[in-house]
Amino acid sequence: MPATPGMKPVAVVAAAQEARKLSAGLPEDIRRALAGRTRQPLGDVFGLRSFGVNLGRLAPGARSSLRHAHSAQDEFVYVLEGTPTLVTDAGETLLAPGMCAGFAAGSGDAHHLINRGSIDAVYLEVGDRNEPDTCTYPDDDLQGAHDADGTFRYRRKDGTPL
Repeated sequence: MPATPGMKPVAVVAAAQEARKLSAGLPEDIRRALAGRTRQPLGDVFGLRSFGVNLGRLAPGARSSLRHAHSAQDEFVYVLEGTPTLVTDAGETLLAPGMCAGFAAGSGDAHHLINRGSIDAVYLEVGDRNEPDTCTYPDDDLQGAHDADGTFRYRRKDGTPL
């Protein structure tokens, strides 16, 4: 449903929203690791400020993100299609449509989805936008945190900028 210029829409077709591009500042190894993932921001379309909602799609073999944990932001995923595997500190869990998982801020439970199936996996991802947040990546030489100006920046674990 189109919006009047300057106004947010009342409703949209989720799958028709423009996909978010990977940050141009990410190194090639990380960009390669995230190939086959698309993420369409839905909350931003409506001007939501307290939490974000994304429609995620993983091609076979793709993963949702690097395995990570947030210090200040809760995360929730709900599977719509396909059978992604949830990888956490506790191991692996095969998910199916109708299943969901959540990660409380500060739990330290690093997680991500991997699509080992033969069809695309589609899911909703919801997270709050609490700041400042830090993000740890136990399997990769990466960390993320909000700077004093509120900008979220990625660095190598030794603090070297990307």
